[in-house]
Amino acid sequence: MSDLVTFSRALADPTRSRIVNLVMKDALCVCELAEILGMPQSSVSSHVQIIRKAGLLDSEKCEKWTYFRIAPEYRKLIKSLMVFFVVAETREFEKDTAKAAKRLAQREGSCCAGPKRLTTRKHATS
Repeated sequence: MSDLVTFSRALADPTRSRIVNLVMKDALCVCELAEILGMPQSSVSSHVQIIRKAGLLDSEKCEKWTYFRIAPEYRKLIKSLMVFFVVAETREFEKDTAKAAKRLAQREGSCCAGPKRLTTRKHATS
């Protein structure tokens, strides 16, 4: 039962659902998520840890950054759940997606080099 509670808790918060939505598409680090969400890194990191404890995230350490992406075994389930719960957040998710695209376009020249392993698996698990 505690696994169900942990899983539910990970998705129950609006900020965490925004993070989950973002890392479904691309592997992102906490500083990128913080910039996209307009939140302090410490707050984003706390939310990421809750999602991580639920086992929903794959991670990849590259230099001093850790990139997060939804684990392949949960992608289908989360996509199904998001269909039911996203209606109210659709506008917010669309804004986040646009900000993420802009941020990813700047990744090469930024402090975050980007993941290697999670990027190559992106299309295989979509």
